[in-house]
Amino acid sequence: MSDSIADALLAWYAANARSLPWRNPPGAPLPADPDWPYRVWLSEIMLQQTTVAAVTDYFARFTSRWPNVAALAAAEDGDVMQAWAGLGYYARARNLLACARAVVAEHGGRFPASAAALRTLPGIGDYTAAAVAAFGFGGHAIVIDGNVERVITRLYAIDTPLPAARTAIRARLAEIVPQQAGDFAQGLMDLASRICTPKSPRCLLCPLQPHCAAAASADPTRWPVKAAKRPRPTRHGRVWWIEADGQVLTIVRPGKGLLGGMRALPSCDWRGADAPPPLAGDWQDLGAVSHGFTHFELVLTVSALRLPQKPQLAGDWWSVKEIGDAGLPTLFQKAATLAMAQMAEARA
Repeated sequence: MSDSIADALLAWYAANARSLPWRNPPGAPLPADPDWPYRVWLSEIMLQQTTVAAVTDYFARFTSRWPNVAALAAAEDGDVMQAWAGLGYYARARNLLACARAVVAEHGGRFPASAAALRTLPGIGDYTAAAVAAFGFGGHAIVIDGNVERVITRLYAIDTPLPAARTAIRARLAEIVPQQAGDFAQGLMDLASRICTPKSPRCLLCPLQPHCAAAASADPTRWPVKAAKRPRPTRHGRVWWIEADGQVLTIVRPGKGLLGGMRALPSCDWRGADAPPPLAGDWQDLGAVSHGFTHFELVLTVSALRLPQKPQLAGDWWSVKEIGDAGLPTLFQKAATLAMAQMAEARA
């Protein structure tokens, strides 16, 4: 049965594969371009916790500006962090630079081909190592992401809750992955995107339907079984909009920690909204913005102060009119948008 599953999926993928700038067409030999593994790696880092639609433009801008790993390794940290702004999960951008520099320093500017060697690089875990080995080098690797987990748990009705189910998922995949491991994995991903969706899977159109235990059940959405979610706490803090002479004060956050190395507005440590402001003045509370992080929800009160001249504070002054080009993370861009709207309304 393993051959029939692989054959059915590969035939479906050949006819239905998405055309993506970081993906080789099904059945085609790998590009002769020595920087092809770099493009695969870059796309995989960008796609972590992010959709294809969100990544496409970022990928085009990054590969235009830094067309190979050596160019990226030589980039200024601030330029890369600014270019990454809006993609979220900013530790990825820091690891991106660390990995590029390690590839140049330790591997002569070429990614290693094996999953084991790839796993030794910064920011590369089991999934990314397998993906780069399979998609970038044509290696026989078992590639498992959330989409693959959904298809395989349904195909075999694996009742163990995630993440504990991953052992069984890997064992099942090892039985059915063909020599064309890269096409097979990407076929599973496209199948999950178009057919085996989280809700309302289109089982009648699925090439694996004759083999699928979930399709034969009354409720295929029972799988994957997920462990109960812990409630996500809410944190509170304050962000300060300090404006003078048409400019606003920005800072660069410390390199370690959440949003590390990113340009931002001054803020407290997010342990309460009663933190003292960075200087005395007639502060105005403009409202609040919220943003969800992986482990908590953050609500920031936005306080503003307009001054006739710039105070002596650490940071960089940025034109209010051009603050959208500063590369602020989404959280701080929300705060800036609120502040600009409220300040403009007050002036009207």
